[in-house]
Amino acid sequence: MAGIYLHIPFCKKRCIYCDFYSTTQENKKDAYIDALCHELELRTEYIPKGEKIETIYWGGGTPSQLEEKHFQKVFNTIYRNYDVIESPEITIEANPDDLTTEYIQMLRKAPFNRISIGIQTFNDDILNLLHRRHSAQQAIQAVKQCQEEGFQNISIDLIYGLPGETADTWNHDLDQAIQLNVTHISAYHLIFEENTPLWQLKEQHVVNEADEDKSILFFEMLIDRLTKAGYEHYEISNFALPGMRSKHNSSYWTGKNYIGCGPSAHSYNGISRQWNVSSLEEYIQEISHDTVPYEIEELDIHTRYNDLIITSIRTKDGLLLDKLKETMGMQLYTFCLKNAAPYLQQNLLVIEDGRMHLTQKGIFISDGIMSDLLWVEDE
Repeated sequence: MAGIYLHIPFCKKRCIYCDFYSTTQENKKDAYIDALCHELELRTEYIPKGEKIETIYWGGGTPSQLEEKHFQKVFNTIYRNYDVIESPEITIEANPDDLTTEYIQMLRKAPFNRISIGIQTFNDDILNLLHRRHSAQQAIQAVKQCQEEGFQNISIDLIYGLPGETADTWNHDLDQAIQLNVTHISAYHLIFEENTPLWQLKEQHVVNEADEDKSILFFEMLIDRLTKAGYEHYEISNFALPGMRSKHNSSYWTGKNYIGCGPSAHSYNGISRQWNVSSLEEYIQEISHDTVPYEIEELDIHTRYNDLIITSIRTKDGLLLDKLKETMGMQLYTFCLKNAAPYLQQNLLVIEDGRMHLTQKGIFISDGIMSDLLWVEDE
């Protein structure tokens, strides 16, 4: 089974923390969709023959800036050129203020069966600081309207460690998220990406980054509140009601093949990864000449081992040790267990049913643990 990721780069305006590739050139939507469809046609051989598509994910940017005709054209191209299973998971990322009743009804008529809403926080002051286009009330209303119109699989995104955030404001965000009764919640710590407007505000001492103690407190609150509310903490930043894990995102963590189309989109087929150019103009131009503008990295055994560690240890299911030995060989299997030994002794990692995974304590220092399990050249 494999997945398709579609990068939709259009935004009405950029949030000050975002470093994903996006553009405000809304007049190029039609030309872009034509190019996106052509890339899908050009790359049908990327997914091994006979492998079916089980997930389709529209990310961005802001996919909810597109119109019905755009969705129809892309879906027609996918179903004409790829072998899609009978009931795939099809997700669209959306901004709350785009989700009018009419727009939601249009999405329901399309093949979408999962919607991921970028809320980030229910604090209006912080939303304004981040240059988000919606208010807290719009976010709440958008979720409820999606539920009323029949979307049963709804995910929301939250960010913590925001400028001016306190334990009380974060607790309020968690209260509100739980009350919405969505099936999935993704929560990420704010990162001050270099050269973003937010990073520049930090450099100018206008805003401050959350210190380590506050970050740990917020993460503890997140885990405690959501798990008590019935959500499974199945990946460091992701929580789902039973049976409602994101199939598309899970495919990244389990090493499944996926094709990424659009500027800056990444693809992976087990032996290499590649990424498209981060330029709308160059992308459209090259695709018009039947060329996909990308860079590629062939993956040697050590890179594939590191990828396996980074993707699997961050999940609740952890690292399947038999798979490690079978696919990476005895040397790397032994190397991994040797480096894991101190963490196993400290009960930060545990081996159960043939899988090595983080314990509740280990989750809080997961970056350090994964770093120590990685192969570096001087080893």
